[in-house]
Amino acid sequence: MTSIDKAGAFALGDRTVKRLGYGAMQLAGRGVFGPPKDHDAALAVLREAVASGVNHIDTSDFYGPHLTNRLIREALAPYPDDLVIVTKIGALRGPDASWIPAFSPEELTQAVHDNLRNLGVEALDVVNLRLMFDVHGPAEGSIEAPLAALVGLQQKGLVRHIGLSNVTAKQIAEGRRMCEIVCVQNQYNLAHRADDALIDDLARDGVPYAPFFPLGGFSPLQSSTLSAVAARLGATPMQVALAWLLRRAPNILLIPGTASVAHLRENLAAADLELPEHAMTELNGIAGAASA
Repeated sequence: MTSIDKAGAFALGDRTVKRLGYGAMQLAGRGVFGPPKDHDAALAVLREAVASGVNHIDTSDFYGPHLTNRLIREALAPYPDDLVIVTKIGALRGPDASWIPAFSPEELTQAVHDNLRNLGVEALDVVNLRLMFDVHGPAEGSIEAPLAALVGLQQKGLVRHIGLSNVTAKQIAEGRRMCEIVCVQNQYNLAHRADDALIDDLARDGVPYAPFFPLGGFSPLQSSTLSAVAARLGATPMQVALAWLLRRAPNILLIPGTASVAHLRENLAAADLELPEHAMTELNGIAGAASA
C-alpha cells in the first residue's frame, strides 16, 4: 500500500493534516445531484481513503444535496480522532440540479445545521464560505455580511475554523481583517494558474491552499506534454498532475475526488512520484500553452 506520508503534512487550523486528502463531491450522482450509482462502492471509497492514511476530507451538504455527508457519516462514524472534515456553505441546489447562491444569515445558519446533522457532529472542523458572485470563478464584491454571519456561528461553538472558497486576494484580505482564515480553496491546476501569486503569498503566511479541480474537474486535463512526461516516468497523467501540485508549494493540500477505489489508490500513489527538474520545467509550460 502506498504511504501518503511521503507527500508531507501541513497545519490546517489547530490540526495537522496529510497533504494528500480526499474530495467527496464525486460520491453524489451525475452533476453532483442525487444518490450515487453504487451506494456500497461509495462507502468503500471513503473507508479505503481513511485506511490509506487520509485524514482530510472535503465535502459539502449541497453535494447531493445532503447525500454525500450522510455517506461520510455512514462509512466513517465514529470518526477517527485525527480526521478533519472540511465543508462549505453558500449555495443551495434547485430541483433541476441548479446551483443557487445562498448568502443570507438564515440560509448560512441553516446550512451549518444541515452539515452538523448529516455529518453527525456537534461542531464543524472547518467551514469554507463559498462565494458565488459569479458561478464561473471569483468575482469582486464585499464578503462582510455573509462572513459576519459565519463568525457569529463560530462564536456559538458550531464552527471551529473558517475558510474561504472561490475568492479573490482582495476578499481574502477583507476576511482576514474580520477573523482568522485558516484555508483558501480556489480552482487551480497545471493548466489553470491564475492564483500563482496568491498561493505564494499564502505560503509565506502559513495558510493552506486547497485547489479544487486539481485534475481539471468536469473537463479533465488534456495535454500532450503531460502525457509525454507521464509516459517517461511510468506514471499516469493524473498522477503527474498531482505530483506537480505537491511540488508547486508546501502549503498546497490536495483533495482529488473519485467514486472508485482503484482510482483512489492511483491518486494516492502520486505521493511516491518524484518529478525531476526537467519534468517540472516542461510541466510549468502547460499553462502558457493552454492560454495561447
